Amino acid sequence: MTYVVKDPCIKCKYMDCVEVCPVDCFYEGENMLVIHPDECIDCGVCEPECPVDAISDDSDDASKKWVDINRKYAEAWPNINKMGEPPPDRDDWKGVDGKFENHFSEKPGKGS
Repeated sequence: MTYVVKDPCIKCKYMDCVEVCPVDCFYEGENMLVIHPDECIDCGVCEPECPVDAISDDSDDASKKWVDINRKYAEAWPNINKMGEPPPDRDDWKGVDGKFENHFSEKPGKGS
């Protein structure tokens, strides 16, 4: 099992999860974070920190595709190990559906 970041993170990118991760397995894209599934130790401390419920374990079928997405971008984006500044319009994106198909950016973030 591993934890993954899913669609709700896109354009919200709060980053509270980064502060609690004991192994620094988060990677930053322009408008979302991902977890490297090979680095995650399955501790779960990040999951309750996400205010938009974008983090879950990969135990259900809906989360399986996110393992590959998280791995792909974790290998391309810079590591982030401290909370940065979330987007100013993050609250406007809470609860918006279809963000991966319509708003996901493959561009890397700044990292830390």
